[in-house]
Amino acid sequence: MNSIFAKRRARLLAMKAMRDNYIPGDKLVSCSHCGQESERKAVAGNLSVCPKCGYHFPIGAYYRLSTILDPGSFRELNGKLPAGDPLAFPGYREKLAAAQRKTGLTEAAVTATGTIGGRKCVVGVLDSRFLMGSMSAAVGEKITLAIEYATKNKLPLILFAASGGARMQEGILSLMQMAKTSAALARFSDKGLLYISVLTDPTTGGVTASFASLGDIILAEPGALIGFAGPRVIRQTIGQELPEGFQRAEFQLEHGFVDAVVPRAQMRDTLERLLRLHGKGGPA
Repeated sequence: MNSIFAKRRARLLAMKAMRDNYIPGDKLVSCSHCGQESERKAVAGNLSVCPKCGYHFPIGAYYRLSTILDPGSFRELNGKLPAGDPLAFPGYREKLAAAQRKTGLTEAAVTATGTIGGRKCVVGVLDSRFLMGSMSAAVGEKITLAIEYATKNKLPLILFAASGGARMQEGILSLMQMAKTSAALARFSDKGLLYISVLTDPTTGGVTASFASLGDIILAEPGALIGFAGPRVIRQTIGQELPEGFQRAEFQLEHGFVDAVVPRAQMRDTLERLLRLHGKGGPA
């Protein structure tokens, strides 16, 4: 029965991954970075990376997990944890419903257990298609529960960030998730466990100011925007022109904010190697 259940879950993940990897357009996809067009199949076959310039298109949470985890190892954590509207903010329920219909997700975070190269770990992903991956009370709860699960079971933790920051429709309750996730990570760190943070485009606001910046190892995808306030806000605030590539992953690597910039095609191998070197992956 367990093998049948595992196969069904694997098929479900594959179906969701196919949906997440859908790139709009008839046959050609226009890259927002270089402006050139590529065959949609070529982009999809290249892990949603532009074949012409290497621009990394945003991808859905389930698809990202399918590119990282060993086939058949995916087990979702707290998949039915619902989104809330604690402040009864005008129009917010309708926005949540629209995002749920668009993505098939209940909230902007997906967390799971799985294996990478046979080493068991806990992985969480923020999906930028769901209200720009903004951090709500439910997102903070999901991330915190994943951290606590990894702590209890002494498993390495990998979190992929992609967020516009705290979700304004939930006010202070959203901002509280910064402290909540950071406190959970402090307890995780006290156990001597490994946390790898992966920053994707964009990683900004309260997510950057909390769990995304607390990794033992911090990786980033090429070209990812990483910062608290965006470059336009900073430029308007200080009244000065910013350096070329300011706040992009390569700029952050040069200034010591991230440890490595890793292309999507190399991410799984890099994570597998890090888990093996640190020896923190338990048996599958």
